[in-house]
Amino acid sequence: MIMVATWVSLAFVLGLVVRTFGLPPLVGYLGAGFILSAYGLESDPALDAIAHAGVLLLLFIVGLKLRLRTLIQPEVLIGSVLHMAIVSAVIVALFYSMTTLSMQAALFTAVALSFSSTVIAAKVLEGKKELRAFHGRVAIGILIVQDLVAVGLLSFTGGHAPSPWALSLFGLFFLRPLFYRLLDISGHDELLLLFGLLIAFVFAGAGFEFFGLSSELGAVLFGILLADHKRAVELSDSLWGLKEVFLVGFFLQIGMAGVPDWLTFWHAALLCLLLPVKAMLLFFILLVFKLRARSSFLAALTLATYSEFGLIVANMGVRNGWLATDWLVLLAIAVALSFVIAAPLNRHAHVIYSWLEQWLLPFESGRRHPDDKPILLGNSHLLVMGMGRVGTGAYDFLSERGQRVIGMDSDPAKAERHRSEGRRVLYGDAEDPGLWENLSFDEVHAVLLAMPDLEANTMAARQLRKRGFGGLICATAVHAEELDKIRKAGADVAYNYYDQVGVGFAERVWELMHRNTNQPASEHNKDPVLPE
Repeated sequence: MIMVATWVSLAFVLGLVVRTFGLPPLVGYLGAGFILSAYGLESDPALDAIAHAGVLLLLFIVGLKLRLRTLIQPEVLIGSVLHMAIVSAVIVALFYSMTTLSMQAALFTAVALSFSSTVIAAKVLEGKKELRAFHGRVAIGILIVQDLVAVGLLSFTGGHAPSPWALSLFGLFFLRPLFYRLLDISGHDELLLLFGLLIAFVFAGAGFEFFGLSSELGAVLFGILLADHKRAVELSDSLWGLKEVFLVGFFLQIGMAGVPDWLTFWHAALLCLLLPVKAMLLFFILLVFKLRARSSFLAALTLATYSEFGLIVANMGVRNGWLATDWLVLLAIAVALSFVIAAPLNRHAHVIYSWLEQWLLPFESGRRHPDDKPILLGNSHLLVMGMGRVGTGAYDFLSERGQRVIGMDSDPAKAERHRSEGRRVLYGDAEDPGLWENLSFDEVHAVLLAMPDLEANTMAARQLRKRGFGGLICATAVHAEELDKIRKAGADVAYNYYDQVGVGFAERVWELMHRNTNQPASEHNKDPVLPE
């Protein structure tokens, strides 16, 4: 228990310290790991289990926010393979000419360094609410392809050869109705949380490992399997707190990989000089697939890290005698340093892009990727953002009164369902800064913000005003204390959900009471009595 207290205390203190300097707390957690390692403390099975649990939960939550059809795109499949091949070739040439590594060892190390961190990318994108943004989907798709390549490499080198029964995992699609039913009957309390843990740890984690496959890959794929369920967001929210706590263990574990001497640290720092090369290469590859400079830059910066999965691949090289143990420590330090570098850069990615935009725009293709084109609202006068029950009700009310209305929702499946029901609804995530760069609202007179998330509503109001929108902005809020925040962000009017539901409910009851007693409302000077 003393050891756990030490981990928690040091992680909290350093996380708090780095946050005061505007850095993400994970930088402090890595620092805590380095300090513990310097005092001779090593990661133990308990910390390893916590770290692995955090990674599985994070990747499962990432999967819940993705759609498989959005990942099977040329820029993802071809772009990722092309990027890994070129990066590996460059690193092999450098290592083989500048070190004493054999060609086989140089190739193995190069492939390990060509991977990017799934954990950092997922955490960064989730923290900025950009998992569903176009560049976020591209980045996660590339990472999934990298994970598949890593699994194949481990199998080829004798690491974890998949069982022949692994082919049966293709049958998971046919079991989706069963998982949907279990999610439906899990309720809204602790059973829902336990269902998420069951899927992430048992079916995805232990299940995929049993078949000789990566548990991390299993977590993402199981998340994608459940992503179209109407309660996927609720399940994700229920797991969020546990995921955040367990991930602290992961960053401590990375920091405790070993205490480097100054020479090893210097070599690790030199390896980090290759990160801009990785990012620039991916930037230009994505431009070839007609992505905008902004989307290409944000995706490339998200993946400008070395991967914890690469350490697993490197460890296999050590086991097979191709790499010295010192190389594993060197790579572990390089991975940790890449995290420290990437975290603050990604936090300010949009600001950095604005600085570099004038030099990056000339590289854009004359044609645009279909998912990266400007969003035209046509001749619509009213825009409803968030097509849940409240947004749908507002859309229908205004449409029935002859208004030209268009809806927008961050869930592609929901937008598609609305279109099949005859509504004009586009896909768009209000928390994606790229959306506001593409959105044209010249004909729009008013915007109704009906999203359930406060941050989404405030960001939308702020971005609308920033882009020069002078029309009416009306927003909804769940809690009374949120109203002022939304108004300060630029909304003209903000309504509390439950206040207005209560008023509407009472008005409807009042109307029915007077209708049933056949008396006009103006004649009632006292409380009416419901008929028996």
